[in-house]
Amino acid sequence: MALLQAQNIEKKFINHIALDDVNISIPENSIYGLLGPNGAGKTTLIRIINRITAPDKGEILLKGRPLQAEDVNIIGYLPEERGLYRKMKVGEQALYLARLKGLSKHDALKKLKYWFDKFEIQAWWGKKVEELSKGMAQKVQFIITILHEPELLIFDEPFSGFDPINANMLKQEILDLKKRGATIIFSTHNMESVEELCDHITLINNSKNILEGQIDDIRKKYNSNIYEILFNGEPEKLERSLNPHYEIIDKKKVNGCNAVRIKLLHQTSNNELLSLVIPAVEIISFKELVPSMNDIFIKLVNEHKK
Repeated sequence: MALLQAQNIEKKFINHIALDDVNISIPENSIYGLLGPNGAGKTTLIRIINRITAPDKGEILLKGRPLQAEDVNIIGYLPEERGLYRKMKVGEQALYLARLKGLSKHDALKKLKYWFDKFEIQAWWGKKVEELSKGMAQKVQFIITILHEPELLIFDEPFSGFDPINANMLKQEILDLKKRGATIIFSTHNMESVEELCDHITLINNSKNILEGQIDDIRKKYNSNIYEILFNGEPEKLERSLNPHYEIIDKKKVNGCNAVRIKLLHQTSNNELLSLVIPAVEIISFKELVPSMNDIFIKLVNEHKK
């Protein structure tokens, strides 16, 4: 079941089309990647979902009905442009924003203590925001975003300003939020994080969504049927063992071993390939080279530039 749907969304600014008939469907209790190069229209779509701006055409549906103003109460939004008041003290600001989300002072303080302890930022409660590092301020905003336990969370470049250790910590928190029932929209340029976290993705480029689906299905769709074999033995013997169903596209040395990349040209299996080369050489490793989301992202964006 879709928690949120964007139907035929169009948004134009002066001399610029931000979104052109964009459609997405976000399954309940999923992590949904919203991808695209800078200026593609991702942030505009996120702002429309948050009712910060309105579409010129189309509509946003929440659980099958038009999104209403009061629905923002079940949304937690971490924008790419950070918005903490720099002169306010961290704790006062966190408490103020939690109260705006409808929490009582007692509940807000209890939850803030839990998260400040968990993120090891208790000592910064009485400091001014301007004294925080970028990563520390990011932790505070993340806490504020999730504190009221919203059904829908929207994270726009959430790892910006984080070192690898804190980025991994945040990834685990996002996975835990999904386990507790949240639906998460996740906008990022970090394709590695997409592969680690996302169930589904939409790729927006030049104001249009050009790819949508489950991560595994997309990778299978763009599978190039290329295998890499590391082996000991004579490369010529391996080449002679192949038939016209296979094409060698690359040969090199890897850690002192011969390596070859072979493309399957017809409806043949990897078992058939192995049965041909095993009598000819000593196989050390055999793996399919499945394209990464980064490879697919670059390929599609470049294709749509033409």
